[in-house]
Amino acid sequence: MIQLAVAGMAHPHVSYVFSELPHRPQVRLVAASDPDPANLARYADSLGDVPTYADHRELLDQHDVDVVAVNGVYVDRAGVVVDALRAGAHVLADKPLCTSLDQLSAIEDAAADSGRIVSVMFEKRGYPVTLAARRLLDAGTLGELALIASTGPHALRHGNRPPWFFTPAYGGVLADLAAHDVDMVLALTGARDGYVVGATGKRAYPQYPDFHDHASMLLRAGPVTATIDAHWLAPEAGNGNGRYQMRLVGTRGTAEMRWTERQLEVATHDQDTWLEPLPPGRRPAEDFVGALLDGTQPEVGTAESIDATRIALLAQHSADSGGTVEAWKI
Repeated sequence: MIQLAVAGMAHPHVSYVFSELPHRPQVRLVAASDPDPANLARYADSLGDVPTYADHRELLDQHDVDVVAVNGVYVDRAGVVVDALRAGAHVLADKPLCTSLDQLSAIEDAAADSGRIVSVMFEKRGYPVTLAARRLLDAGTLGELALIASTGPHALRHGNRPPWFFTPAYGGVLADLAAHDVDMVLALTGARDGYVVGATGKRAYPQYPDFHDHASMLLRAGPVTATIDAHWLAPEAGNGNGRYQMRLVGTRGTAEMRWTERQLEVATHDQDTWLEPLPPGRRPAEDFVGALLDGTQPEVGTAESIDATRIALLAQHSADSGGTVEAWKI
């Protein structure tokens, strides 16, 4: 039996954790914490009658837990992660894992000292489109990857966002939104070194002087060049956030990963355009929980979580520093 606690519910992605529980009778939610009573009230139905706390440290003092799911205010997440690791718990975290390179170093040290796993819920890895694309790459259908281009539109709907979202507590667009696609680039290329350059800007929402609403990065990952854009400018009259897409250009073909439409369009030197059949997908917390129950390592373990977060933070640092070139190595 896995004893699970939730520490922080500042973002709706906490629902990924709650939605996994009905599939896992071996996992028991035992406690939750959040410094904001409104968040505890918002998720009261999901929490049921478990004890709740304003401070995650009190939760950790009162309960012996195996896993802490971290989903609080972005700038506060690192402290919760470190405390959970030192208490002997594994960590399942929403992205961004943290908001600074110093925070990331503290998490990395605590994970090494504790021997526990830190796993960020990079849910794009489990999408049917992603699984089908990786199948094509493994089969050599696209040849060797050369270029990757992705876009991550998001609708801000700023009236529904908490005040902290528009302050330095947010951490930056690249540190937040682009982390998913950085992880995808690492997963698809297997790259171990490279460099990154970031840029951010403001074109809307002058009422939030500290908030940048769009960003992009150039990421060199081994022999592959990737461009990643992310923004909070998606049309708000539309459903959802807009079209998440990633294009893979290989030496023998191209694949358009259309995550929003749930399509993978492929064309190669040998065959005209087709839509690749998609396998079933995975729930965001499924692989991590299943690995713990089986005594194996999750696909996104500590190394994968740290690596993608570091590159996203380096891109954010580059943007904040006027476009400096930041080298990275795994």
